[in-house]
Amino acid sequence: MNGTLPPPGVTFPALAAIPLPPVSPLLLMLLFAGLLTALLLFIVLRLDAARRLRESNRQLAECTHRLALTSERCRRQELRAAKLLTLWKSERRHAAARLRQLGEAREELRLQFGQLARQIFDEKAVRFSELNRERLSAILNPFQQQLLALKEEIENTHRHDSHERISLQTEIFHLRELNQQINQEAINLTRALQGDNKVQGNWGEMVLERVLERSGLRRGHEYHCQGGFRDPDNRLLKPDVIIHLPTGREIIVDSKVSLASWQRYVNCHDEAERADHLVAHVKAVRDHITTLADKNYPAVAGVNSLDFVLMFMPIEAAFHAAFEHEPRLLDEAITGNVVVVTPTALLATLRSIENIWRFEQQSRNSLEIARRAGLMYDRFRAFVEDLDKLGRQLASCQSSYEAALLRLTRGRGNLIAQAEQLRDLGVQVKKELPRTVTDQAEITPNETPPTP
Repeated sequence: MNGTLPPPGVTFPALAAIPLPPVSPLLLMLLFAGLLTALLLFIVLRLDAARRLRESNRQLAECTHRLALTSERCRRQELRAAKLLTLWKSERRHAAARLRQLGEAREELRLQFGQLARQIFDEKAVRFSELNRERLSAILNPFQQQLLALKEEIENTHRHDSHERISLQTEIFHLRELNQQINQEAINLTRALQGDNKVQGNWGEMVLERVLERSGLRRGHEYHCQGGFRDPDNRLLKPDVIIHLPTGREIIVDSKVSLASWQRYVNCHDEAERADHLVAHVKAVRDHITTLADKNYPAVAGVNSLDFVLMFMPIEAAFHAAFEHEPRLLDEAITGNVVVVTPTALLATLRSIENIWRFEQQSRNSLEIARRAGLMYDRFRAFVEDLDKLGRQLASCQSSYEAALLRLTRGRGNLIAQAEQLRDLGVQVKKELPRTVTDQAEITPNETPPTP
């Protein structure tokens, strides 16, 4: 049963067949009241149940509506979540691709910067080398030219010396011929002088002067003529020639030997008289050797003479005749510190002295050149040391510059990146940083300022 009352006029056959005992009116009334109460209670309960059912249906409808809304919202959220997941995956792929590209770009920039730095360093090194080469050339070229000039001068001097040696040998042969000619002229002149000692002395000095002129020595420089000195005994000494040596010493030359006996010896045709004249000639030579030995020129004040004196005999034949006739004259002359010379021997001696003077001058020039070369070398060494020091300082400056540039442009939060972020955030600047610096800076993606 559904709990509802039967419609009016409907009877229950089972109940009608049941015999009913007699019922009192009160009982019936009570029964009717009970039934009415039960009916009222049933109706109230039925209405309450209907109300509750309607409330439940309403709540169920609301819940169903809410469930539908929730389902729709969940579906939308799922769709949104799917879209967000797809977008996240896409963004993740794009971010990974961008990071990979940034890494490749960073590596490429690093390689380019390294290559650019090496290129700049190589260019600077080449420029520095060229500049050094130019400066060194400007300094070394004069030095090289001077060295070449010195080398050429030394070679010329060597060639000149070799030529002078050959010339000296040739000159000696010429002197031999000239001496023979002079001897012949002397013989003729002696015959013409007829024993005049004064004229003979002047002629001897003239021959000595000609020999000095041919020697290459300069009068007034390497030798002097007709000087006057006093010996310790206050005797006046007048040497014909004083020859100066590079060492400061001097050589005395005397040409006052008498040739009168030699003139008579040459002009005489009688053998006995010739022998007497030859003995007289030897005696005149010995007497003059003794006179020169007694003068003691090394002891004379104002003369720094050597230990010997040159006694000049202008005629070779007179010299040979005297010393061939009396060989002891040579020992006597050496004992008295006297060296007897003829024009040939004297010229050879003077040429040797001239060579000594020339070598001395060349030695002085060489010493001066060596001194100046030493000074130049010292200055060049100081310049090279300063240049080497400058190169090390430039290399140190280059290293410091590269280290400072790396600190400025590399690493997270470097100054270039932060400065660019401030500019991108709206900081007012008068001028941007140079592109050559900003292109070298490392700017990671999280350091890139957000776009407004």
